[in-house]
Amino acid sequence: MKKTIRTAILTCIVLVICSLRVVASSSTHPHSKNHLYRVDVVSHGWHTGLVISASDIVERLPNLKKRFLTSNLLEFGWGDQEFYRAREVTLGITLKAILWPTQSVMHVVDVPYESRKYFPQSEVETVCLSKPQYFKLVEFLVSSFVTDNSGNVIPLEKGIYGDSQFYEGVGRFYFLQTCNKWTAKALESANLDIVSTFKLTASSVMRAIEDLESSSDKSSCVEKLIENGMPNN
Repeated sequence: MKKTIRTAILTCIVLVICSLRVVASSSTHPHSKNHLYRVDVVSHGWHTGLVISASDIVERLPNLKKRFLTSNLLEFGWGDQEFYRAREVTLGITLKAILWPTQSVMHVVDVPYESRKYFPQSEVETVCLSKPQYFKLVEFLVSSFVTDNSGNVIPLEKGIYGDSQFYEGVGRFYFLQTCNKWTAKALESANLDIVSTFKLTASSVMRAIEDLESSSDKSSCVEKLIENGMPNN
């Protein structure tokens, strides 16, 4: 019983933090034309998101391109539809998200310049991917959106910070399928050595990335990004 209560409390905390409004600072991040691609993983406390070049995904989703026509970078996040969008979080909304699998949403944010500068209060880790890895991750992001028969994503209301928008998402949210596990699954889909099963918190995701970095030559990766015109922010 005590274990069940502790699990419920932890899940409540994860839900609350996943819905928090992120502080975004109010120059650009060029896209690599070579075979090395950059992905920024952003931790906003307990919620994580992925920042990638806008051009690589908007071509797959026509009305997303129209909505973010001038964007160079986009941040993608996934979460519970009702909880994520709520302007006032109630106990009823929280318990519903915990106890019952609920519909998800995608949250898309225009990131006008360097991730670390735009999110000054957030932790950012840069992951370097090969071309095949990168486009597997892009495919995962595309598949996270509900689309109509014309391939268009389905917009909801304005997002919760910056120039952002909610869209209908694929999958159900519950205490074992959190916003952070979604981020881990995205990285796992790119054939990174990350096991998403128990990545329920932002810290577990960021630790997994640190473990990847410790087993690879991060400095070489960053040097290649700079050579390709993508600065180390």
